[in-house]
Amino acid sequence: MKRRAFLGIAAGGVAAVAVPGVARAATDGSLASSSILARLTGPTPADWTALARDLAGPLVRPGEASYGTARLLFDPRFDGQRPAGIAYVKSAHDVSTCLAFVRKFGLPFAARSGGHSYAGWSGTNGLIIDVSDLKTVAVSGATAAVGAGTRLIDFYHGLAAKGRAVPGGSCPTVGIAGLTLGGGVGVTARANGLTCDNLESLQIVTANGAVLTATPDPRHYSDLFWACQGGGGGNFGVVTAFTFRTVPAPEPVLFSLSWPWSHAARVVAAWQSWAPHAPDALWSNLHLAAAPGGRVPTVNVGGCYLGSDGEAANLLNQLYAKVGASPSSHFLSFPQPFLTAMLAEAGCSSLGYQACHLPWYVSGGKLSRQPQFAKSDYFTTPLSTAGINTLLAGIVALQRVHGAAGGVGGIAFDALGGAVNRVKPNATAFVHRNALFGAQYTTDWTNGASSAGINNQHAWLRSYWASMRRYASGQAYQNYIDPDLTNWQQAYYGGNYARLVGIKKKYDPTGLFTFPQAIGTGKPTVAVTG
Repeated sequence: MKRRAFLGIAAGGVAAVAVPGVARAATDGSLASSSILARLTGPTPADWTALARDLAGPLVRPGEASYGTARLLFDPRFDGQRPAGIAYVKSAHDVSTCLAFVRKFGLPFAARSGGHSYAGWSGTNGLIIDVSDLKTVAVSGATAAVGAGTRLIDFYHGLAAKGRAVPGGSCPTVGIAGLTLGGGVGVTARANGLTCDNLESLQIVTANGAVLTATPDPRHYSDLFWACQGGGGGNFGVVTAFTFRTVPAPEPVLFSLSWPWSHAARVVAAWQSWAPHAPDALWSNLHLAAAPGGRVPTVNVGGCYLGSDGEAANLLNQLYAKVGASPSSHFLSFPQPFLTAMLAEAGCSSLGYQACHLPWYVSGGKLSRQPQFAKSDYFTTPLSTAGINTLLAGIVALQRVHGAAGGVGGIAFDALGGAVNRVKPNATAFVHRNALFGAQYTTDWTNGASSAGINNQHAWLRSYWASMRRYASGQAYQNYIDPDLTNWQQAYYGGNYARLVGIKKKYDPTGLFTFPQAIGTGKPTVAVTG
């Protein structure tokens, strides 16, 4: 190799997880002094040039033509971040080189796949280690080897070409790494489990630069593998590749229904008694939405069924009977090819696969970035009449808000149960195995809208979420990371948190991988029970 490495890579184990400069300080004072000086002064232009020379992939720095795009995350709210460098890594060795660089200089860093962190924590003013060039999808038999930077729509595309599928979400531009490491709730989860439930192995670069392959086998870092099944991205290392179990690609039947807002209470009551208890082949969501100053709010039910359209129609008739009224708008498709259905779930039916990307990621991409503020909940018991009234009142309240241009907001419930809940809470790091449905509260606006209107929408969302506290379980989805949460350790990880802290100390004893809600940061404010 023509590249100069900052340190040797401990390729086979974790015995040398200590920070190199500190570990040798007791026996080599000059090394200790050099390390301290480097941390005090930071990298010089020559140091950055050396890093660029050591990487197989490009290093983008301020002032370069591509920097303006390279620095962007998905949400424009974080456009104020000015990273000192963005390293587009081509291999695990590149990642190790980057980690050596940030250790040497004490430089802040973040690993980035799709850049969808709700808190902007996949960006930094230091070094971004971007894995988006690691985007291969290779299917062999019933398994798929996938690069950590693969976007979800490309994951689906590569699988569908071989007649295979893995459960995942609906956002086409999200990175497979973030999705998987935080759990991966998606449109076929009730039938096939979470994305992380279908993981067979992963390659990860840990804090000391070691490149490890973790599997469920106790001889191959099974504790680290467990932690990466829902323990959240950015906690234990930089994942460069995954291997997934696949299933034959289904041909889902898609449906979309709406009722007048006057029926909303009946629809919510009916849906929550229907969707989480339906056959595993059915997945459904429920959306309630409004706009500041807008007209009557909307209530919609959507989803898919992995079977015939006739069977789907029978299940939907059961929902109509529970509501006591047929929907005012009704769509039920014939069975669709897997990729066609996933494009529809992504909102790309009219665009097609090539256009279902951001324009600077793929030539012909037509998607745009969207500012959004969000929170999440899990519900383990059905909403009472009082809970439903509170739920609807919060939507109506948005109409009285002086919002921003293009302002909208609402709540989306995703049905759980089925295969998701048949996994024990401690079998993976993803602890949320007893919920009837998850909820995502969101509010959006037009990029560049006034800060006053945006702040008003933020206040509405926080108030709405707070009004539902008494009805929710207190847990939250770690992939919808929420900087407002005070006891996030319990909310995200429940009874699995203590084990996660132990694994963190083993593989990252100095806390190199850190951010405000990193494993091992702070202390839970209440006992962690599950």
